[in-house]
Amino acid sequence: MAITKSPSFKYAKNFIIGVGAAIVMLGALYKIQSWEMPTIGGVKFDLLTIGLGVEAFLFLLIGVLGPEPDYYWDKLYPGLSNYDANVMPLSSGGVVGAPVAALNGEVVEQQLGGMLTELQNMSKSMSSLKALQDADFSGTGEQIRQMGNFYAKLNEAMADLAATSDQTKAYKENMIALNGNLSTLNTVYGNMISAMRVSA
Repeated sequence: MAITKSPSFKYAKNFIIGVGAAIVMLGALYKIQSWEMPTIGGVKFDLLTIGLGVEAFLFLLIGVLGPEPDYYWDKLYPGLSNYDANVMPLSSGGVVGAPVAALNGEVVEQQLGGMLTELQNMSKSMSSLKALQDADFSGTGEQIRQMGNFYAKLNEAMADLAATSDQTKAYKENMIALNGNLSTLNTVYGNMISAMRVSA
């Protein structure tokens, strides 16, 4: 950072300008009133001459340094110091010399509509949470217990059905075996009847 931009240099410059202006005013007052100039240590000081000398030095210093802007708006809005420039802030991604974007009512309306929809959804969600908060869950434990009993009985019925299925399967196998035995018995009986007819 340049020394001319430091706060201490700016303070010193303002201090010297103020003191120099005060000395010039005092010197002019002494001259107008025809008062005798102050003497320090036997040396007579012409306040007007000293003050004007200080002011001449300061005007020379100000002319060499040039004007200092109080705010550095050019950093945020490049081209601001140029009267004919189309200025856009850097935060909007603008480029120096680019035309300023017009405010599009449709785009703004769409964005506001989207925000309104989001707010309505949030309102519905909050209403649902409020309804959940107001719900009465006092009988829920009893309902859960009854559902547990129902599922236990359902499991017992399924087990009984599985056992019945096993018994039905065994019964079917016994019936098949009995049917086979009856078929064999019928064959033997038929053979016996045939043998008896032949012998008669």
